[in-house]
Amino acid sequence: MSKKTKRNPDHIKRHNTPTINNEVIAQHLQALLTPAISAQQKHYKQLGLRDRIINLSLMVAAVLTLLWRQVPSVQELTRLLARENLLWCRATKIAQQSLAERFLVFPAELFERVFKDLLPQLQHNWQQRTQRPLPDSIKFARRNFEQVWVADGTTLEALFRKLKSLEDLKTGQLAGKICTVINLVTRLPIEIWFHTNPSASDTNFEAVLLNLLTAKTLILLDRGFYHFLFFEKLINQNVHFITRLKAKASIKVLKFFTYDYSIKDQLIQLGTGRGGAPILTLRLIEIKVGKSVHSYITSVLDPNVLPQRCCC
Repeated sequence: MSKKTKRNPDHIKRHNTPTINNEVIAQHLQALLTPAISAQQKHYKQLGLRDRIINLSLMVAAVLTLLWRQVPSVQELTRLLARENLLWCRATKIAQQSLAERFLVFPAELFERVFKDLLPQLQHNWQQRTQRPLPDSIKFARRNFEQVWVADGTTLEALFRKLKSLEDLKTGQLAGKICTVINLVTRLPIEIWFHTNPSASDTNFEAVLLNLLTAKTLILLDRGFYHFLFFEKLINQNVHFITRLKAKASIKVLKFFTYDYSIKDQLIQLGTGRGGAPILTLRLIEIKVGKSVHSYITSVLDPNVLPQRCCC
């Protein structure tokens, strides 16, 4: 029997019509975003953009609607806008070509600024929540670290060619690379960086990440940041990390903290010192799950400060 070809569910066109509007969600989005959009009107004008029909307010509403209501195309978005209100924007007839062209040239920095204006309110809202308990591992980590963050570099998906102006582009094009730093406690972004080259290594974000991190931060790193000099700089800044161990890494075991069938917790030296790379003293935690072994390294050397359950 032939194997079925794996398909990315994000690329499957599951429907041809938008989902139904939800008034409660729409009102909540409007209450959150209206002040942030108003705060960017001055910058919008400084960029030389006219306050015409397809302005900042409508573009934010259009992008949110595309994502939230799963609108399949700009053509369908144009029809939707003509027959009903989109969030805070009243129904308006706009030529599909005009809206498509606006998507291509509208400054991305405006969306970024709106989002960053919104973050303090989202953080405040999180502080008011009392019915979402934190996992025990995060509660324990917060006793010894002022921040618990995650850094992840991701290559953006190939363009979905839903604009007619993009139909002639070669398929499989990638749209660049982003690195996102997230607060693991609130699960809200701290910072987002973008690189136009989709083939760029995560190491391109090391400098800005080092500038962002402060002492007594514990950060979970994507394995794309697996770089000994970078690890050394983090440790020198009193920033601690957890990441996955790469296959065939050169290690020397110095001490066992725990050694049994399901878990090994050991003090190791990592690296050979070739090419001037530092030899690092770290902890290696190996967890056996079924037939698989998951290996993690951390710069926190004391198991009492960061137990095994917090690393895995």
